[in-house]
Amino acid sequence: MALQQSFNLMIRPPPSSSSSTMASQVVVGRSQSLFLASSKFDFRLPYSVRKLKCDFANSATRALVRDTGESVEDHHPIAGDNDSSSPDGISSTNINDYNQVVDGELRLPERDFTGTAYVPIYVMLPLGVINMECELVNPDDLINHLKILKSIKVDGVMVDCWWGIVEAHVPQQYNWNGYKRLFQIVRDLDLKLQVVMSFHECGGNVGDDVHIPLPQWVTEIGCGNPDIFFTDRDGRRNHECLTWGIDKERVLRGRTALEVYFDYMRSFRVEFDEFFEDGAISDIEIGLGPCGELRYPSYPAKHGWKYPGIGAFQCHDKYLMKSLKKAAEVRGHTFWGKGPDNAGSYNSRPHETRFFCDGGDYDGYYGRFFLNWYSQILVDHGDRVLSLANLAFEGTAIAAKLSGIHWWYKTASHAAELTAGFYNPCNRDGYAPIASMLKKHDTSLNFTCVELRTLDQHEDFPEALADPEGLVWQVLNAAWDVSIAVASENALPCYDREGYNKILENAKPLSNPDGRHLSAFTYLRLSPVLMEKHNFVEFERFVKRMHGEPVSDSTGSLGEVH
Repeated sequence: MALQQSFNLMIRPPPSSSSSTMASQVVVGRSQSLFLASSKFDFRLPYSVRKLKCDFANSATRALVRDTGESVEDHHPIAGDNDSSSPDGISSTNINDYNQVVDGELRLPERDFTGTAYVPIYVMLPLGVINMECELVNPDDLINHLKILKSIKVDGVMVDCWWGIVEAHVPQQYNWNGYKRLFQIVRDLDLKLQVVMSFHECGGNVGDDVHIPLPQWVTEIGCGNPDIFFTDRDGRRNHECLTWGIDKERVLRGRTALEVYFDYMRSFRVEFDEFFEDGAISDIEIGLGPCGELRYPSYPAKHGWKYPGIGAFQCHDKYLMKSLKKAAEVRGHTFWGKGPDNAGSYNSRPHETRFFCDGGDYDGYYGRFFLNWYSQILVDHGDRVLSLANLAFEGTAIAAKLSGIHWWYKTASHAAELTAGFYNPCNRDGYAPIASMLKKHDTSLNFTCVELRTLDQHEDFPEALADPEGLVWQVLNAAWDVSIAVASENALPCYDREGYNKILENAKPLSNPDGRHLSAFTYLRLSPVLMEKHNFVEFERFVKRMHGEPVSDSTGSLGEVH
């Protein structure tokens, strides 16, 4: 009885909650999943109670989705849904199903991935593996770690080739020396290379432990013309990368930004020709924005943003504003040639703004015009740069990375996605146009946050109305619908079996009728913490399962790991 009372309290909406703060108790998203989205739930209850809530939500989902006539093929009951219940409302069979104990916590039975598709595993190298003088740092330690990774059949490594290091001082003078030595070491160990053309600054974001600025000569140009950088409504410049407004503007000592990117990529292709010819370089990821991702720098920590703020539009440099004014004139409404003035600030919540609130201006005539323009600038930038990448790297697989902006996904406006350039409110698929653009250039999609669980987000940040699982499902299917390869990586450090299991579920969907699966997975990142014995045992087990090999809980060949 006490258990049932706790459950009732957990699902009953607080009487004083307004519609704007609750954002809807039940939201049906494009992931075809129904969730209870109240920010007032108490997830500090025992695990068995939270599990009962999941059973309730799943059964309610199936019932309501059937009522609306939508497909229910993607809704799978949690193990034990149909079991007889004990007097307190929890099935004894359900409890028995949680018979695997890891670190003292009950876990769901694991799916057996033996014999499933082989998904290659890459490991990101440390951000500071090459220093600002383009020298390889601590090569002996790196070689030892790479040998250990090779011993557990990791397929390769990912490395950033930083624009700010290679072309640091003088335009078109490139220093690749440290990368040459690094690539030789990796090839000698028979590991593959994923190489990132990193046209962005490193530092100031989650996980950044070094600072690598943009090239010095670019920074000098920016001192005289700060509009080469993305700019928010208050005039604050973001030096993470160049604004897309100068893609075709000759403001970089006689070159456009597109020409600068192409010259850099062409230099790399010529310099490392032997690594392309012998297949040591498996693919090239093209940096398209901050953190190498195709998005606007809408949530910069250096400007005070904190999770789960909605971020801010980044279109107030003179070049993008010129484009917006021209688009407004073509539309016949010149007064639309400015950014929204009611979209809040970096740390606002959607319901606190007139632009993003339910029924807000984002879905009005001006809002739709502005968001169409803003998101099209993003697609056009990707289109232009990937066209040049295909010229520079003809015959080599190329990829582009999208960020997983999962907070506020359960609201109507999807505000955090809108400020980042993904026009993905509840009544529009914002990722299909991006997938179509990638398809045009035969470019694979690399997506983040595949390790995150929606329930965990509700426990830690219930007010964020986040849904990483729904977002992953939407983006992966947008790509698969146009038949492009999808790779992925974890957004945050991951060392536990629960996180690895979530990655595996997304990498190899159980009920996909076409047998789709990730083309590769890149682990973030090689570090002393990963190499600790307990963490590395779990990682080795994860690698085996991604490869479709049998495992047991005794898996471990740590030999050299200390």
